[in-house]
Amino acid sequence: MNHNLVKQLNDVSKEVNLTIDKILGKEFKPRELYNASKHLINAGGKRFRPFLVLKSCEIVGGQTEVALPVAAAIEFIHNFTLIHDDIMDNDYKRRSVQTVHVLWGIPIAITAGDMLYAKTYETILHNINLKKVSSKRILRILDAVTEATVSICEGQALDILFEQRPEISEEDYFKMIGKKTSALLQLATKSGAIIGGGSYSQVRKLDKFAYYAGFSFQVIDDILGLIAEENVLGKPVGNDIRKGKKTLIIIHTLAHANIDQRRQILSVLGNRKASVSEIQETIQTIRSLESIAYATKKAEEFVEKAKLQLYSFPPTPAKKALLNICDYILSRTF
Repeated sequence: MNHNLVKQLNDVSKEVNLTIDKILGKEFKPRELYNASKHLINAGGKRFRPFLVLKSCEIVGGQTEVALPVAAAIEFIHNFTLIHDDIMDNDYKRRSVQTVHVLWGIPIAITAGDMLYAKTYETILHNINLKKVSSKRILRILDAVTEATVSICEGQALDILFEQRPEISEEDYFKMIGKKTSALLQLATKSGAIIGGGSYSQVRKLDKFAYYAGFSFQVIDDILGLIAEENVLGKPVGNDIRKGKKTLIIIHTLAHANIDQRRQILSVLGNRKASVSEIQETIQTIRSLESIAYATKKAEEFVEKAKLQLYSFPPTPAKKALLNICDYILSRTF
C-alpha cells in the first residue's frame, strides 16, 4: 500500500479516536454499556469512512478540524451497523476479537448499537463549531444521516431476504449493495463536503465518487471473505457461503456452473453446518469458473468510475488522497 496513504490513515485515526474518547468518555455510566459501544472501535478498524469525511471537506477547501465531529459521528453509525449485523448473522468474531453480543449478551449489544446511533445525532448537534458552520449546513448533514440510515436498513433487509431466494440477478445485487454499503460511504463524502462549504455540484460529484467506490469496496469484501487469510481478515473465511449470501461471485458461479457443480454449490450454500472441506470444495469450484476473476474485474471498473468523478477538482493533496484510497480498496487484504 502507498506509504503516504498509510500515514494519512493513521493520522486520521488518531484524531478521530481522540474525538471519540471525549464523546464516549470513562465518566459516562453504566460502564457496561459504554464499554460495549466502544468495543469494536477500540479493536481497530481502518477509520476509512472518517478519512473520507475529512478529505472530502479538505478537497472543497474546508478546515478538517471543523469536520472532526462529523467524522466521529459517521464512525458511530458504522459501528452501530456492525454490532447489529453480528447479532443478525450470529458471528462470534470481528477484527480478531469476540463480537459485542458474545461478550455482553444480545440485549446490551442491541442497546449499545442503538446508543451509537443516537450519539451520531448528539455529536453533530452539540460538537460542531457553530461559529464556523451554519445551522443550514448542519440540517443538511442531519438530513443526509437520516436518508443514509434508512437506505442502510433497506439494504440490510434485502441482503437477508436474498438469502432465502434460490437465485438473484446482478442488478438485484448492485441495488442491495448500493443501499447497504455505498450509502454510508456517500454519507461520509457528502457530509464532509457540506461541512467544508462545498458547492452543490461538488457535493454531487463526491456523492457519486463514493457510490462507485462503495460498489468496489463491497465486491472486494466479498472476495476477501473467500480467499483471505482468516488471521488477517479478522473473521471466519467462507462464512458468506454458510449464510447463503448472494454475492456477485455466487451469482456468476451459479450462472456458469454445470449441473453437478450447481448441485454441489447449492448443497453448501446457506448450510450453517457445512464442513471446512465442503466450503473449500465450493471455493475451488468458484475459482475454476473464474468467478473471483470476474468480480475483481468489476471492482476495478467501479474504481475507475469513482476516479472519474474527481476529474474536475483541482490537483491538491486531498484529491490525491481520494484517488489513492481507490487503489487501496483494490489492494486491501482485510
